[in-house]
Amino acid sequence: MDGFWMEVERIQQKHELKEEDGNGGEGRFSEGEAESQWLQDTGLADLLDDRGLKRDPQELLSTLTQTQVAAVCRRLNIYVCSARRRHKAPVRDVRDIFGVVSSEAVSSENSLKWTQLSSRASKVPLAEPEGPQVQAGREEAFYMDSAYSEQAALLLRRGRTPLGDTCVCGQGSLPKFRISKGRLGLTRIGDLSLQDMKKIPALALIELTALCDVLGLELKRNKAGKRRPTEIRLFGMPLDALLEADRKALPSAQVPLVLQALLTCLEKRGLDTEGILRVPGSQARVKGLEQKLEREFYSGLFSWEEVHHHDASDLLKRFIRELPAPLLTAEYLPAFAVVPNIPDLKQRLQALHLLILILPEPNRNVLKALLEFLRKVVAREKSNKMSLWNVSTVMAPNLFLHRGRPPKLSKGKEKQLAEGAAEVVQMMVQYQDLLWTVASFLVAQVRKLNDSSTRRSQLCDGGLKTWLRRTHADREQMWADPEAAPKVAKIQVAWSIKDPLEVPLTPSTKVVHVLRQFTEHLQPGSQGQKGGKDEDHCLALSRPMRSAAILLYEVGGNIREHRLDPDAYLLDLYRANPHGEWVLKQSPT
Repeated sequence: MDGFWMEVERIQQKHELKEEDGNGGEGRFSEGEAESQWLQDTGLADLLDDRGLKRDPQELLSTLTQTQVAAVCRRLNIYVCSARRRHKAPVRDVRDIFGVVSSEAVSSENSLKWTQLSSRASKVPLAEPEGPQVQAGREEAFYMDSAYSEQAALLLRRGRTPLGDTCVCGQGSLPKFRISKGRLGLTRIGDLSLQDMKKIPALALIELTALCDVLGLELKRNKAGKRRPTEIRLFGMPLDALLEADRKALPSAQVPLVLQALLTCLEKRGLDTEGILRVPGSQARVKGLEQKLEREFYSGLFSWEEVHHHDASDLLKRFIRELPAPLLTAEYLPAFAVVPNIPDLKQRLQALHLLILILPEPNRNVLKALLEFLRKVVAREKSNKMSLWNVSTVMAPNLFLHRGRPPKLSKGKEKQLAEGAAEVVQMMVQYQDLLWTVASFLVAQVRKLNDSSTRRSQLCDGGLKTWLRRTHADREQMWADPEAAPKVAKIQVAWSIKDPLEVPLTPSTKVVHVLRQFTEHLQPGSQGQKGGKDEDHCLALSRPMRSAAILLYEVGGNIREHRLDPDAYLLDLYRANPHGEWVLKQSPT
């Protein structure tokens, strides 16, 4: 851990510790306030007020798993009890809302069982113990089809104990995980429309809370203060304000332009430099570069060719560290720090995965760009002498010690904080491909939410009730009879091609088969074009189509827009969303 403490010492020597203004600091929630904020963040604030209740509880319950319902009930119970103690106006009892009496008891019972199993695991060895080297060399499946909290609860019911500390820190290698693809394929962040993606953080927060309840862990969280920038700058600006300024120059910017420039500079000339990120630059030069960037960056006069790679790495760390709020957010930075306390590595990854999905979009995009760069640094380890653990220990203080300030810790906890923070960074770099997916069970919940929302909006028109009942009955009949599915799938094309593409809809038909058939359809001289009315148009499109990627999207029904995995099976997609359409589009990139 020498790299961690050396980085902390350098940060503190730069005189960066400044007094926070009274309005900007983070604080702790008062009694009941944390639960109230949690219910607001999960979109369940209507449950707090009988007069403001706009949702049918049964429809809400239909989108949640048993463990998620237990987590919601527990927060409602805590809020109700705290409100009564403060002599506030009466609020609805959780039993009146959900009709569930023992949800809190179930959650507490799960926590007690897990604590007992964990304590026994530390005393009683497993029947077939496996050393870290065995764990590191084995590739395990990572399942996303069912909720993580349900997977943990199933382990409890079966009486299985966690595997213990399977994470190999330091110079060892981490075990490999393979994402298990379901019949609907994988969904990555960016595959869903903005409207559907906005539903994911609330669902992920409910699921993370349920997982922590099952594991007997407290989901720690801070109350973040609001900071308003006094001037437009490159360093020390909130991400959303910086992006707003950047989009005046580049409307499509998703990552701050100065950060992109720093990463590009380091990738071009710094990846093979020994000790990159670890060896400090010249503080006088770094300060001068920062001032020059503030003056000349947007005018395009700044020259990156003159920047020394160690100075650039110092600027990169300074950009991350000087954000007004931590990149991992002030609210959930304590939750990231708790991840290493989870006894099993796979469950640590599950919690980390959910935390990534909870992050605001600007924070998530910046973190993704940073992790992709750090992976490139690790890939050149032979040249730069920076292993995964070296990179993690150097970057952890910049992510976890906001502006160089260590959190208030009890005596003797510093070493635990340092190792835990470095381990979290290590996991994020190693497993970033896994972390940047949207779990299948969350996509299924989005579909249910969209179904419920559509049904409620249509029911306001009394004339539609009969039609809706008939539609619902037809859908149930379709599920009962798999043979009711059409034999041919009609694929719309986002270009002015007259007729849709027809593809046989069989249990083995994949998205990749559609893409291949469409590419062949556009080739000059292919069958189906000769003599056709659209021959000239297809021939005109064929040349650019060979170099541009073609993607298949699911549009409408119970999803707004969903970019489909090439390995997804069309018949299963049809059954998941029988009222949606499939549309071929060119890749935006």
